Amino acid sequence: MVNVAVLGFGTVGSGVAEVLTGHEGSIERKADGLIRLKYILDVREFPDSPFADLFVKDFSVVENDPEVDIVVETIGGATVALDFTRRALEAGKSVVTSNKELVATKGYELTQLAKSKGVCYLFEASVGGGIPIIRPLSQCLAANEILEIYGILNGTTNYILTRMIRAGLTFEAALAEAQEKGYAERDPSADVEGHDACRKICILAAIAFGRHIYPEQVPTQGIDGVTLADVDYTESAGKKIKLLGRAIRREDGRVCAYVAPHLVDQSSPLAGVEDVFNAISVRGDAIGDVMFYGRGAGKLPTASAVVADVIDVARNMGHRKALSWEPGGEDAVCGMDALASRWYVRAKATAEALRAALPGCKLLARRESGGGECACLTEGELTQEELERHLAGLEQSSALRVLD
Repeated sequence: MVNVAVLGFGTVGSGVAEVLTGHEGSIERKADGLIRLKYILDVREFPDSPFADLFVKDFSVVENDPEVDIVVETIGGATVALDFTRRALEAGKSVVTSNKELVATKGYELTQLAKSKGVCYLFEASVGGGIPIIRPLSQCLAANEILEIYGILNGTTNYILTRMIRAGLTFEAALAEAQEKGYAERDPSADVEGHDACRKICILAAIAFGRHIYPEQVPTQGIDGVTLADVDYTESAGKKIKLLGRAIRREDGRVCAYVAPHLVDQSSPLAGVEDVFNAISVRGDAIGDVMFYGRGAGKLPTASAVVADVIDVARNMGHRKALSWEPGGEDAVCGMDALASRWYVRAKATAEALRAALPGCKLLARRESGGGECACLTEGELTQEELERHLAGLEQSSALRVLD
């Protein structure tokens, strides 16, 4: 029998408890043995919970119990969660987590600690919620040299953009609706400013390219600057706006990673990914392009991925599953200076001025008057520096890369 302790009884933690206890029979068959939920750690009181007799408030109870084999960390953040994770690994317990911030910032350290103790540190649920991506990337695609990973990594921002495009809601109205439905937090900055997607692309890049990529090394732009004018203009060009996390392996081995809104063609599979769904595309030298699609968050989808990792650890007790990469550093990444693309540009300028600044550009139309603004798609690819040089002297309102 394998004993599990769950840290944190929020959305994900409570979902893990439900899945572990609600699917005991099938989990036992898949894990080749019984998995028992022994403890739930939370400082709050849950007297009416069906798990009321499992609650403890002191982590040392979990830490010092030799019967606890696996610790599931769903607290979030990188403070208390980091302390508990370190202590659990030091105590010889495997740790499974959905904590993207912790993996993105401390993943190298924690995988190395797990390795030294002969236990596992697994985090399938930290990227894409219930979408399987970590295991396929590290195992099923292991024969490939990964060239690029990109995708819609945040369901909240994708929902907001979907409502702006389909219902004509302003960013502010779509955000308020997302908060009302429980898709966005009261403080939505981690989502709408792109930080959540940034952490996820860091994790994917580390696994794909073998070096730790830190969030502060990843230029990040959210969707809070996207307007209905941008939606109108891009629709007339047969494109949609999507917030993408992207990591590209350069010829010298360094990684160019960033998060920003992009224009994608309406014929692209990404254009059809709407509401809270996520999609992650991986390009390998042997396989070509593959895409992973599904619900990127939510109680039970995320719990599903967590419990899958628990089963994986339980099935291989005594045999550590290696999931690690090399340390990061300034030499692991390169800036976006050399990354050229076509651009969507909206500026407070006349059509003639925009054409003069960007020769050959395709002017775009919108349903309502531009109010002194106009927009275009550049004809050829430009780096950001080249684009800014072309637009010097114009009052630029928006500039988004086009994913061709």
